[in-house]
Amino acid sequence: MSDKPDIQTRKRKHLEVCLREPVEYTRLTTGFERYRLRYRALPELALEEVDLTTRFLGKTLQAPFLIGAMTGGEEHGGRINRALAQAAEQLGVGMMLGSQRVMLERPQARASFQVREVAPSTLLVGNLGLVQLNKGYGPQHLQQAVELIQADALALHINPLQEALQVGGDTDFGGLLDKLHSLLPQVPFPVVLKEVGHGIGYEIAQKLIHLPFAALDVAGAGGTSWARVEELVHHGRILHLELVEMGIPTAQALVECRSTLSQKPLIASGGIRTGSDAAKALALGAQMVAVARPLLEPALKGPEAVVAWLHNFLHELRIALFAIGARTPAEALGRIEQV
Repeated sequence: MSDKPDIQTRKRKHLEVCLREPVEYTRLTTGFERYRLRYRALPELALEEVDLTTRFLGKTLQAPFLIGAMTGGEEHGGRINRALAQAAEQLGVGMMLGSQRVMLERPQARASFQVREVAPSTLLVGNLGLVQLNKGYGPQHLQQAVELIQADALALHINPLQEALQVGGDTDFGGLLDKLHSLLPQVPFPVVLKEVGHGIGYEIAQKLIHLPFAALDVAGAGGTSWARVEELVHHGRILHLELVEMGIPTAQALVECRSTLSQKPLIASGGIRTGSDAAKALALGAQMVAVARPLLEPALKGPEAVVAWLHNFLHELRIALFAIGARTPAEALGRIEQV
């Protein structure tokens, strides 16, 4: 028996597990520890000259940062999203919402995603599961997801491992590349393709070369394992240790996707926890970084706690760029070496 009719309960359980249980990879790391930023003793600039301003998806951001997709569709999700959105607006960074399928299927859940009132100028990215294209979703559903929250763009997330471990998960991922080829030219807004934390490697990047998407979030392994989350939600323990540790480390995914998709903007996410991690991601070819789970607990405390966390993160990023002589995030590219 599928638990799909109780999607809001599942959303609530996801939040509870992410707050209370060990949901991060225990053996796989992001891979960033295998790299070090190339220090410059004479950076030939002042710290205040480091300019984090970044143009992304048609908007100018004050830093190359997105608050990553987390939640929505239940009571706490709405409070979390509003706190995150207020912090994003204050600091001039972007925000991606959690999966909106629940609000398309249950109109009473829409309010938890509608944050434009508190974030009028923020780059706001909506979010739907790519697999829903095999469940009857088409351009009109994508359009609705964007319009209902006044988003600037839409992410389509790819999550076969998570769906396979989710009770009643949607596991037919056949033919989705063909559907994307047909669908993307029909939508009038930028589309971001993303994993959810198990990584995108060169084999998939090669298949995406000719698709007209706007950006790719490699969402690698090393942070939250959504396979682990699903096992904890439905069993209270880990039954399949190898499966919940499966994935492509974030640094590796970033290098492989950059080598294949040299002209596409890349978002690095998956276990990025510090400004130095972010600097390494930029040096390896990302245009943006995204962070999700570390902001969950601050968001429950309110926007001020989120702002404090982000201030510390961006301060470290600025100093890291200064120390490698990078005046802008783009200048960080290549200023890194393997250990």
